[in-house]
Amino acid sequence: MIPYENLKRLNAPFEDEFKAKFNEVLDKGHYILGHQLEVFEQEFAAYHSAKYCVGISNGLDAIILALKALNLPPESEVIVPSNTYIATVLAVIACGLTPVMVDPDISTYNIDPVKIEQAITRNTQVLLIVHLYGKCCDMDSIMQIKQKHDLYLIEDCAQAHGATYKGKLAGTFGEFGAFSFYPTKNLGALGDAGGIICDDEAYKNTLIQLRNYGSDRKYYNDIIGHNNRLDEMQAAFLSVKLKHLDAMNAHRNKLADLYLNNLPDKYILPVKDAHYSDVYHIFNIRHPERDKLQAYLLDKGIGTVIHYPVPPHRQKALKNIFIGKEFPVSDEIHDTTLSLPCSFCHTETEIMQVIEALNHF
Repeated sequence: MIPYENLKRLNAPFEDEFKAKFNEVLDKGHYILGHQLEVFEQEFAAYHSAKYCVGISNGLDAIILALKALNLPPESEVIVPSNTYIATVLAVIACGLTPVMVDPDISTYNIDPVKIEQAITRNTQVLLIVHLYGKCCDMDSIMQIKQKHDLYLIEDCAQAHGATYKGKLAGTFGEFGAFSFYPTKNLGALGDAGGIICDDEAYKNTLIQLRNYGSDRKYYNDIIGHNNRLDEMQAAFLSVKLKHLDAMNAHRNKLADLYLNNLPDKYILPVKDAHYSDVYHIFNIRHPERDKLQAYLLDKGIGTVIHYPVPPHRQKALKNIFIGKEFPVSDEIHDTTLSLPCSFCHTETEIMQVIEALNHF
């Protein structure tokens, strides 16, 4: 069996370092807002050449706190892609703001800048873009829109650790870059974890308060806050893996190139462009008989995943928010997409076996 993902195998090379870090944290006896968190925040900020990183409990909370730090009026609209994971939309709703969905570009699967312009109203305050599957959005066009309409920009980088657009890392274009470190991410913890990078000291200070009951000094609470802290153990584990992030991404790229160079044109493959350095958090293909293809691969002992079977506007939880709205490009993607094995845990031999099966479908 070739699994879609195998976290035990993925993390095996780091086990000795994990155990050393575990013992270090255990011996110190400081588990929340301690030295390990400070170290990881400094390292992750430095990786991005950003001034600040604030460790957060998970990726959803990272987006929520980034939105809250902007202190927006309640009638504010936030533009989001229609084919994102539901967490992006849930963050907007959790802040009492209005999500306005925009269809993606059918070739890149990222939000379409032309449609962004069409969706802007006098209440639009934020562009909440998602660098989906590990490919950056068209940042030249998006930055032009941001500046033209004087909008805030938050980047959802949950799938784009280390991805670049014209040499600039995902998460470094806007006011905030919000990251998830869920275990399956390119930089994954051993539990829930997240983070936010920014260059503004006032925003950084607000985020520090928001994640810790509105306090930056114990028992003194200056604003209404929450409990959204990244704990010491996960921060320590992330520091271990951050040193290997570029190597892990390079391995994913090597596997992706095998697919790109050996699969026939009966499959719609990810597009490559010299301006983009992709990290292939998800290597997705599209095919009109997606469900039949997935069953065929499973019969051959190959695990796949559908990212995602149901788009946000068709989720039961959001049925009353997007009444009467249609997003045909999103529907087309969700009906035909299939994610293939392409992880740091996989070998080139395994991927060639997947390719052989695909070529015989």
